[in-house]
Amino acid sequence: MSPDVKAFFDTATNTVSYVLRDPQGTACAIVDSVLDFDQASGRTDTRSADEIISYIQSENLTLQWVLETHVHADHLSAAPYLQEKLGGKIGIGAQITTVQDTFGKVFNEGTEFQRDGSQFDQLFRDGESFHIGQMRADVMHTPGHTPACMTYVVGDAAFVGDTLFMPDFGTARCDFPGGSAHDLYQSIQRILNLPDATRIFVGHDYKAPGREEFAWETTVGAQKARNVHIGQDCAEQQFVEMREARDATLGMPKLILPSLQVNMRAGHMPEPDVHGDIMLKIPINKI
Repeated sequence: MSPDVKAFFDTATNTVSYVLRDPQGTACAIVDSVLDFDQASGRTDTRSADEIISYIQSENLTLQWVLETHVHADHLSAAPYLQEKLGGKIGIGAQITTVQDTFGKVFNEGTEFQRDGSQFDQLFRDGESFHIGQMRADVMHTPGHTPACMTYVVGDAAFVGDTLFMPDFGTARCDFPGGSAHDLYQSIQRILNLPDATRIFVGHDYKAPGREEFAWETTVGAQKARNVHIGQDCAEQQFVEMREARDATLGMPKLILPSLQVNMRAGHMPEPDVHGDIMLKIPINKI
């Protein structure tokens, strides 16, 4: 089955969110939503999420799942807001517990922060499947960028998060805590073993030099043939050396500190203090 896919591009974070729907019914899922956040003022906004809500309501769709491909380091998730407005279950990979343990320590969250993934409705394991209406969705654990990265394969479509970008831009960084270029290489090989005609939907696009338009849909065949980092049967050691050298030159995403604190909680803010105020932390020299 081939799901209908509607993309929503957030120019502030270069994130692509998706609504995928059962072409034979009204069921749908959202992948990698965005909660708008202005770091300078500390203010949130729901305009990106509201655009998705308007689309779902105008199409008379029923939201069954709000899916996260991983704990994002470059934008905040709007999953709780979308769930409040439209229903559905929030799902992520089971290795979220590893990410929660790592960053629970970085942000000195204490024992009150649960590190068992209980903030999410569903923790997916490699090889599991679930349904969006009549469509079967298969779950692939594809770590490397983070330990909890998942690829959701729904019919002829694969939602790969940050594991792969468009062929002319390459692959995800692996230098966050728990990342591994070796793991990313092996994960990408799993994705490239899908049929060549499989549609690949990426989590971000930054317009490679020379390309005039943003893009987010490609195919397995195009990735195998033309991906600038891993195409043409690139060997693992060659890829690892390239990826690690490139990562050493990259700065941290500008929203990494608020994003990690919120997204490891399934998009929820930290608990308010005794005055009802919500605070995010800025650890010094920890990341």
